[in-house]
Amino acid sequence: MISRFSLRVLTLGALLLISVAPAPAAPCGTGPFETWLEDFKKEAAAKGISATVIQAGLTGITPDKSVLARDQSQKVFSQTFEEFSGRMVPPRITGGSNMLKQYGSVLGRIEEKYGVPGEVLVAIWGLETDYGVNIGKFQTLRALATLAHDCRRSDLFRAELMDALRIVERGDIAPQDLRGAWAGEIGQTQFMPSSYIKYAVDFDSNGRRDLLRSAPDVLASTANFLAGHGWKRGKDWEPGSDNFAVIKEWNKSEVYARTIAYFATQLSRAP
Repeated sequence: MISRFSLRVLTLGALLLISVAPAPAAPCGTGPFETWLEDFKKEAAAKGISATVIQAGLTGITPDKSVLARDQSQKVFSQTFEEFSGRMVPPRITGGSNMLKQYGSVLGRIEEKYGVPGEVLVAIWGLETDYGVNIGKFQTLRALATLAHDCRRSDLFRAELMDALRIVERGDIAPQDLRGAWAGEIGQTQFMPSSYIKYAVDFDSNGRRDLLRSAPDVLASTANFLAGHGWKRGKDWEPGSDNFAVIKEWNKSEVYARTIAYFATQLSRAP
């Protein structure tokens, strides 16, 4: 699994730190984690999160040192497009072609509604988690609380932690099932909680927006994200196009975005 967050962390952090107003929570890293967490619980209650969800989601959690270690040891993404695409795409072509066939009807309905071709969605799905096989094993609420207490990007992750609780509050995922990548990405195409709240859709009509288990919800939500960022129906997605600019909204890395576009094109030509 390639962490989309680790490739775009500086840009995402800058955007969210600008857009999220400071919250009246305990200062980051200035005292015991337990004290900070109790103050965060009060903030969550003040923002409408129920006591039941707060208790179920946050009681007893402790800092995850492995999350901090990963955050502090991030390296600059330095692979070339040829290196990255050559490593990521060929092993996933057959699986992607099979997914296009297996979910052909669903993808057709998604394209009709959102305008995003199935090849693009399946390419993202494959690159992010190998079609849902590797969604991550970190406890999302614990990981986000750890990063929110740490002072490197406290405001960013405090906002994401609040949105993760909102996902639980509206009944999409139980707190014990919220697992994903170390930086809080959730689901088969790795949505940050803020994007989950804004773009996740219940495409299988079972009453929940389930990006962990429901492929129709995963694919439609990914399409909704791209459509929400200006995807142009019927246009190509090659570098330099308007739709390629939208793919870069999914991932700011030029190499990663080019790999998505290249993978989608290869899938469009697959038998």
